[in-house]
Amino acid sequence: MANRYYEGIGRRKRASARVRLFPGGNGNLFINHKAGAEFLPREGDVERLMRPLQEIGALTQFDISVHVKGGGISGQRDAISLGIARALLKINPDYKAILKNRQLLTRDARVKERKKPGLKRARKAPTYTKR
Repeated sequence: MANRYYEGIGRRKRASARVRLFPGGNGNLFINHKAGAEFLPREGDVERLMRPLQEIGALTQFDISVHVKGGGISGQRDAISLGIARALLKINPDYKAILKNRQLLTRDARVKERKKPGLKRARKAPTYTKR
């Protein structure tokens, strides 16, 4: 890969992804030193995280290197997608209108709610018994 790259950070739930876009590539995707399809084997995951590039019509113009940690599969996938969108903004700020209209620049702030004392989970109460 080339020396010059554009970096974007994406987060979702407990996942955090550092994404580097290398211009002049041919669409290679490496996540934690593995091929994208090998790291995310579920059908449609790679297509979903590449959506920012698809929306601007640049699927094969960049090589992508990702370091992701924390969270689960869907959290990591969405963190990578946000990181790609943010890196694209550094390349060309004119992409902001396109990406924002498709809601690809919005960080999904929903996280797991903490467990409360006396409850089984965050909101689930034990079964009420009269006697």
